[in-house]
Amino acid sequence: MTRPRALATLPKAHLHLHFTGSMRHATLLELAERDGIVLPDALVSEWPPALSAADEKGWFRFQRLYDVARSVLRTEDDVRRLVREAAEDDVRDGGRWLEIQVDPSGYAARFGGITEFTDLVLDCVRDASERTGLGIAVVIAANRTRHPLDARTLARLATQYAGRGVVGFGLSNDERRGATADFGPAFRIARRADLLLAPHGGELRGADHVRVCLDELHADRLGHGVRSVEDPALLERVVESGVALEVCPVSNVSLGVYPDLSSVPLPQLLEAGATVALGADDPLLFGSRLAGQYATMRAAHDLTDAELAELARMSFRASRAPETDRHAWLAEVDAWLAAPADDHGAPRHADVR
Repeated sequence: MTRPRALATLPKAHLHLHFTGSMRHATLLELAERDGIVLPDALVSEWPPALSAADEKGWFRFQRLYDVARSVLRTEDDVRRLVREAAEDDVRDGGRWLEIQVDPSGYAARFGGITEFTDLVLDCVRDASERTGLGIAVVIAANRTRHPLDARTLARLATQYAGRGVVGFGLSNDERRGATADFGPAFRIARRADLLLAPHGGELRGADHVRVCLDELHADRLGHGVRSVEDPALLERVVESGVALEVCPVSNVSLGVYPDLSSVPLPQLLEAGATVALGADDPLLFGSRLAGQYATMRAAHDLTDAELAELARMSFRASRAPETDRHAWLAEVDAWLAAPADDHGAPRHADVR
């Protein structure tokens, strides 16, 4: 019997990772201890926390834990460490390219404003990329629980950095909050700068919200989007328009969208021809990183190495990585699949220094 190939050696892109949510658990504990921050048990002895977003109370608890984790980032060195460690973790998981999502307004008060924090993040990204060999870009995301005018401010900020490290504009937080159409003007600002448009949709709300994201925000990619499977006509539209879905299986289950990993409808999405890029969402809260998403879907749906390789290819095709790099990485995926399974050991790419 042929041994399955090691998923940590499969080259892949990571297109759905939130900034604070990328933090290592050990780093959270260390920084909290340094500054005397008392963390809730859910982030210490009961980690990873038991979560559900089935109702507003459940989402509030999730957001509270995220906000507590963000509070440990006190210095520029803390931010630099977070980005470097996120890059190191992706490299260990076979990552070649990362698009990390951040809402600068959530950090502005401590770091001198949204522009100053964006400058800091982009400097950290450049440094982490040089150290690890991982290609990294930034998606600036607005918070849908804030006023749509705030989203316009962030969209203008994103356009100022288009071509200088920022590749996209998103919309995050509880998709059941606010009116999605009200954020259309912000997305039009980002669209004029040729930024990737990647709002969250189709996870906590169903296929109807996917349709709104397509009609009102003109999404190029959907954060999650997994529930588009509930409407065959809509899913056909997603496929025909080439909108990629950033599917995060472990967080889908953790938040109560699906009861277990075998219920995540990845096979149905693939059978319909959807472009899917697996992502880890918030490893700090869900306890699983990039390669873990591939491993759980392999186990839950008995995916073959060829199917896993195609998922990796789709992650590169859906990215905003430079075209020459994408071609090179796609060739690496082919090489991974062509090599005998027993030849796959530790990841063979740039050393983490």
